[in-house]
Amino acid sequence: MSKKKVPELRFKGFNEDWEQRKLGDLGSFKNGMNFGKESMGHGYPFVNLQDVFGKNIVSANNLSYADCTEGQRKEYSLLKGDVLFVRSSVKPEGVGEASLIPHDFIECTYSGFIIRFRPDVEMSDNFKRFVFSTKYIRNQIMAKATSSANTNINQDSLTNIKMFLPSVDEQQKIGAFFKSLDDTIVLHQEKLEKLKQLKKAYLQMMFPQNGEKVPRLRFANFSSDWENREFISIVNRKSTSSSSNKLPKVEFEDIVAGEGRLNKDISHKFDDRRGIIFEPGNILYGKLRPYLKNWLLPDFEGIALGDFWVFEAVNSDEKFDYYLIQADKYQKVANDTTGTKMPRSDWKKVSVTSFSIPSFEEQNRIGAFFKKIDDSIALHRNNLEDLKSLKKVYLKKLFV
Repeated sequence: MSKKKVPELRFKGFNEDWEQRKLGDLGSFKNGMNFGKESMGHGYPFVNLQDVFGKNIVSANNLSYADCTEGQRKEYSLLKGDVLFVRSSVKPEGVGEASLIPHDFIECTYSGFIIRFRPDVEMSDNFKRFVFSTKYIRNQIMAKATSSANTNINQDSLTNIKMFLPSVDEQQKIGAFFKSLDDTIVLHQEKLEKLKQLKKAYLQMMFPQNGEKVPRLRFANFSSDWENREFISIVNRKSTSSSSNKLPKVEFEDIVAGEGRLNKDISHKFDDRRGIIFEPGNILYGKLRPYLKNWLLPDFEGIALGDFWVFEAVNSDEKFDYYLIQADKYQKVANDTTGTKMPRSDWKKVSVTSFSIPSFEEQNRIGAFFKKIDDSIALHRNNLEDLKSLKKVYLKKLFV
């Protein structure tokens, strides 16, 4: 007896088997148009690879432009409900990514790196947005892809891709569910980005700029001028080294650049490599290629491997110091580097650079304020990651 072709999880009221079909039986495929370099930058809008990568719906914002004839406009036109597949990609995982042309899209064409799929049977648009990212279809695409300089997929291969198709009513239910989930993900992404921009703005307003004695924005009851102090007077640059295999090791690859957080659990990352010992509350600053913004304020003891400076606060608040190194003035002097291929911050310059420093009490308020922002950023980021993980689970359970 054949196994029933249905997903693990279904909406109430649906119990029919899903029908297995080849994409070639559901519609037609057409390669895009190749534009010459001389025609680029003006003329008629077209969809390019960057408009499809990582997206399941194409946006009309920031499209490219190129000259084309009236005949080409008709031949390579796009209609509501078309699905665009990436035909060729330097990244193997990018080939065959699919994105939907929505109902409110503008008149345009599409590039030769894209294959257009136009269904000639009724299919839910939102169902199409998500079904092509399922493991069942992605595995088939990767199996049929070929590699040379780029990884490629062709029309013939796509026509033979198999998919399981439910009734249109069930498609609409599934598509609406994932659209709602995607909308929620986008909302959290926007909130996260706004918080990051807010932090950036506060770093400019709450630290003095361009020779100012006080910042533009201060907490109530603080009015005294800030004191100019050399960086070396507020931090001690630690140099005690160890190769202990009982302390976790931190290196550049463990840090999310510009975010001051670890990208993995390193609590058991033990080995006998030698580095600089740090303690909770010390500041790790990546002096190699400082524009990468590898910094960390750890709450644990460990060993920093590679080109880190390890700072210990001296007569200053460590949180204030941590956000000071993220502000514009420190970043400017830290990026006045030595070396070309492997530029490094110059301690001789950084250590004697004067920074405006407030009272310890005001330092504490500023450090706590930015820590609260970072905590909010972390909370929104975790919520976003949870939603993305939830989406992956449902992609497995709501599709065959």
